[in-house]
Amino acid sequence: MTRVLIFLVLLYRVTLGRLLGGHCRYEPSCSQYAIDAVNKYGPLSGSWRAVKRICRCHPWGGHGHDPA
Repeated sequence: MTRVLIFLVLLYRVTLGRLLGGHCRYEPSCSQYAIDAVNKYGPLSGSWRAVKRICRCHPWGGHGHDPA
């Protein structure tokens, strides 16, 4: 399951991520954060952490360094 989730994130990076411009407010980027979270916390908890991070990534949200 972990490999499938990481593959989906990498697929996003090379397709839709390129079209959207790759402008993330956080460091590391949201896609890298998702990969790190899934590797560190497992598929369920890591996915939940990635979803929460993506929800924080909006014009009125925070910015800067936000490690997994």
